[in-house]
Amino acid sequence: MRLTRLLGGLVLAAAITSPALADEKIKIGFITKFPVPFFTIMEDAAKAYAKAHPEVEITFGQGTSATDIEGQIALIESMVTQGVKGIALTPVDPTVAPALDKAIAAGVKVVLMDNNIPDWQGRTALATTDNYNAGKIAGEYLKSVLKEGDTLGILEGVPGVPALDDRVNGMLEGLKGVNVKIVGRGTTKCTEELGISVAEDLLTANPHLKSIYAACGPPAAGAAQAIKNAGIANDAIVLVGFDFCCGEEEALTAGIEDASVAQFPAKMSERGVDALVKAIRGEKVESLIDSGAALVTKENMAQFK
Repeated sequence: MRLTRLLGGLVLAAAITSPALADEKIKIGFITKFPVPFFTIMEDAAKAYAKAHPEVEITFGQGTSATDIEGQIALIESMVTQGVKGIALTPVDPTVAPALDKAIAAGVKVVLMDNNIPDWQGRTALATTDNYNAGKIAGEYLKSVLKEGDTLGILEGVPGVPALDDRVNGMLEGLKGVNVKIVGRGTTKCTEELGISVAEDLLTANPHLKSIYAACGPPAAGAAQAIKNAGIANDAIVLVGFDFCCGEEEALTAGIEDASVAQFPAKMSERGVDALVKAIRGEKVESLIDSGAALVTKENMAQFK
């Protein structure tokens, strides 16, 4: 049964109940950042977990944007009020930590997914991609196709969010060994619209730009659109994204995007929820759960769909 209500512009939903086991339920909350396919996949994996484990009842919530800090705090507080024993969430920003501290003080276990909160000690576990190493995968690919003196523009996600910063810093580490000039960096807030805008600015300022790296999927798709709109030949510029989502498949198929780094959101979600349930039961769990990453190209992308 699915119940839906509006909470300050946010959707909050109770999912997967079993009357026969109502008294034995392990109630947890599952909160993701905002509505994009990556987080839909995570939600679907959590629902599949609950279906396979009828003693687990999950309440789902999602913010409205990549910067909806107040919305995520409201969801955390609401779920604590509803009596959940644990919360699994993708933190939208480190400033949600005080709300999580209050949840922990109320006896709620917390597992972070996708993003860490630096220097915050309250989490039971972190289920994530090693974003720095995943960024290195992108940088090593760029190093393999660029040459000395080539230029690079960077579409950042949300500066200050550790996972997104790691994707950029890891890329720069992987790129070491070839002298590539970075001609511009712009914030996209992980949206396609800003991806188009920032990419257009980079292309206007650097008519012979050789490469673009986007730290999120929607801006990568936006950059592909900007490249297409500018009439630039596919072989004249290298575009590398991150997430393999939100229009990147189409960009790879068209030959505009050259590669992306895929995460495994379903695995991240399943392992995060499982760790939370075990922690609530008093079982030992690993503090860091790496869900992996891989390079996606037009040739191998079928296996990542």
